[in-house]
Amino acid sequence: MIKKGIGASPGVAIADAFVYVKQDVEIPTNEAKDVKEELKIFDEAVEKSKEQLAKIQETAADSLGEEEAAIFEAHALFLDDPDFVGVIRSEIEGNKKNAAKATQDQTDAMYTMFDAMDDAYFQARKADIKDVGARVINNILGIEEVDISNIPNDVVLFAIDLAPSDTAQMDKIHVKGFATDIGSRTSHTAIMARSLEIPAVLGLGDITALVKNGQKVIVDGSTGEVVIDPDAETLAKYQKQQEEYEQYQKELAQLKDLPAETTDGHRVELVGNIGSPNDVEGVLKNGGDGVGLYRTEFLYMDSPEIPDEETQFNAYKEVLEAFDGKPVVIRTLDIGGDKKLPYLQLEEEMNPFLGLRAIRLCFAEPELLKVQLRAILRASVYGQALIMFPMISGVGEVRQAKEILKGCMEELDKEGIKYDKEIKVGIMIEIPAAAVTADIIVPEVQFFSIGTNDLCQYTLAVDRMNEKISYLYNPFHPAILRLVKNVIQATDSEVGKFTGMCGEFAGDPYATLILMGLGLNEFSMSASSIPQVKKIVRSVSYEQAQKIANEALMLETGDDVRKFAEEEIKKLGIKIV
Repeated sequence: MIKKGIGASPGVAIADAFVYVKQDVEIPTNEAKDVKEELKIFDEAVEKSKEQLAKIQETAADSLGEEEAAIFEAHALFLDDPDFVGVIRSEIEGNKKNAAKATQDQTDAMYTMFDAMDDAYFQARKADIKDVGARVINNILGIEEVDISNIPNDVVLFAIDLAPSDTAQMDKIHVKGFATDIGSRTSHTAIMARSLEIPAVLGLGDITALVKNGQKVIVDGSTGEVVIDPDAETLAKYQKQQEEYEQYQKELAQLKDLPAETTDGHRVELVGNIGSPNDVEGVLKNGGDGVGLYRTEFLYMDSPEIPDEETQFNAYKEVLEAFDGKPVVIRTLDIGGDKKLPYLQLEEEMNPFLGLRAIRLCFAEPELLKVQLRAILRASVYGQALIMFPMISGVGEVRQAKEILKGCMEELDKEGIKYDKEIKVGIMIEIPAAAVTADIIVPEVQFFSIGTNDLCQYTLAVDRMNEKISYLYNPFHPAILRLVKNVIQATDSEVGKFTGMCGEFAGDPYATLILMGLGLNEFSMSASSIPQVKKIVRSVSYEQAQKIANEALMLETGDDVRKFAEEEIKKLGIKIV
């Protein structure tokens, strides 16, 4: 039997199946008879949860590294968050809910809030809150966790879903792959699998009902296929693929310290997208040239209140020092509308995607932006910082943002605080209006970074989270390629200026030759994507890439462009996994 799902982490795993299904927990619905006693039970469960998370974080740091272990710091923050713990205590006191019911209700409410947000990071946070809520409820009800830390033989782990704490505690030696009923490429299960460099296929629907413990299974994380009870011929085929993939990874690892340079000497920068100092290790390990997108909103999401200047300064300083003079593009706060913070009282909007968000929110609340800009400027003496403003629609907004930046510089001058007086300023190009008028905006900035995720949504009028129309979301669409070309041409005409790309499209190996041929200077992506993109860059001449890009621009549909890109990669003998 072959089941098709979402390939979330590449590679092939062949082992026996281990079905990991947690017991159903029945939440009592009765009122709290003794409110004080119920509050005591809840508080004790929270403290026990904190202790467990501290141990899990320690285990994860040893087996996964500090970067992935930091997830459990975010979990612990929920246990101090007034919008979680405070609301639950209020429900127990005010509505006499029992502790388990109050916890479940608030967990569900926060899960729904994160689920509605159109951002991969915030979507992933719903797994965090679900995991934390389940842990507190288990501790309230006295339910012991299932132990998957000591599995005696090599297995592929099958589950409905895997919580971050599951993947942190499981036996890393014997678990050779994951397969789950639900999940996506941006879920924590996928992120953990890629971090562990083991194959994973998610979103299989009913795989846990089909597979039985001990059955021989194959998981192909590259194609998204799971094979149950393979015959001898199929087994031999996948064993060969497994060997080829392992050899391919060894080849990619040898590129770490080599430049992303074509055979005729054209060089591009391959940099990483990060959300916190904990992500630095992954970029450096994969040979990244710096950071093309530091998503600073994570600092705000992982804090129970607005992070002050000193907190932000320390976070930016840590990243800049780690990259030792390599460029770090720090995006100012990109939140609001669909991405809400509990401590910012924002009104409900009819269309939050077109509403008060990112730079617009910062103009409405200028103190938010001033504190952040002061922190970035202060940190800029510890490395090469670049400032990037998001959600810019025209030159007027650029000038307004730069005026606020100028005011912060004047304040620091008066206070005698050093900063990089030549710090580069750029904008994200994610609104079609900015892409079309890039030639008008370019005199005001030193760089552009194209955010293809939103640029595609706004240009194609497609909500990519809407499954009914998500097929229309296609960054290979001719309109997107033409906008990208227009933006690149704007910086090409100005000495010392550059265009980068920080959307998911930048890490798509089938897009590499087209984007490079169009003249893209900088590709910013998930750290794990860097080695493969580097291999593609180093496999061709710039002249070849330009020819491919020009031909792609002549095609009529996004599907045609994608198919053409795949054929060109195949012709050149470049392997993609």
